[in-house]
Amino acid sequence: MGIDRRTVLTGLVSAGALLQTSTQGEAASGPEINASAGATLERFFYQVPGSQGLAARAAGVLVFPTVIKAGFGVGGEYGEGGMRVGGRTVAFYNVLSASIGFQLGAQARSVIIMFMTPQALGNFQRIDGWRVGVDGSVVLIAVGAGGSIDTDKITNPVVGFILDSKGLMYNLTLEGSKISRIYP
Repeated sequence: MGIDRRTVLTGLVSAGALLQTSTQGEAASGPEINASAGATLERFFYQVPGSQGLAARAAGVLVFPTVIKAGFGVGGEYGEGGMRVGGRTVAFYNVLSASIGFQLGAQARSVIIMFMTPQALGNFQRIDGWRVGVDGSVVLIAVGAGGSIDTDKITNPVVGFILDSKGLMYNLTLEGSKISRIYP
C-alpha cells in the first residue's frame, strides 16, 4: 500500500507551514524568548545534578525552550532560543529541520547546546545557518548512574541535551538541524 499524492501534498503543506522561514517580524520577542530560556535552564539544573556547573564552565549556552516537531509523512522541527554568554543573552536564534519518512503527530521538546570552548563558540557565531553534522558536531550527553552529569568526563567542544516534559531524552539526534541567527 503506497502513499498517494494527496497524502504527500498534505504532508508537504503541513511541514511547510511549520518550517516557514523565520524573519524578525515572525519571531517571538526577545524578552519572551529570554524568559522561556531562563525557565528551561532552571528546570534543567533542577532535574540534572551537575548541569549548572557544566553550564558555568561553558563559553556559551544556546537554549531552545520549545522545539516543535510535527509531521504527516513529511515532517519538520522549529524552535526559537537565546544564546547566553557570561550569564546574559547576547543573540537570538532559530533551529529548523525537515525529514521524510513515516511520521504522524506532533511533540515538543527543549534543546540545550553548550559550547565548551571559546573556539567552538566563535566557529558557531561566524557561520550564518550553522548545520549540525556539517559545520560542527553536537555530542548528546546521557546522564550517568544516580542521574547526574560527570563533568570531568565531558571533553567535547560542543555538547547537547534534549529534554521533554518528563526529563532528559537520550535516543534523539540533532543531526541535520540548521541553526540561524534571527536578531542581534
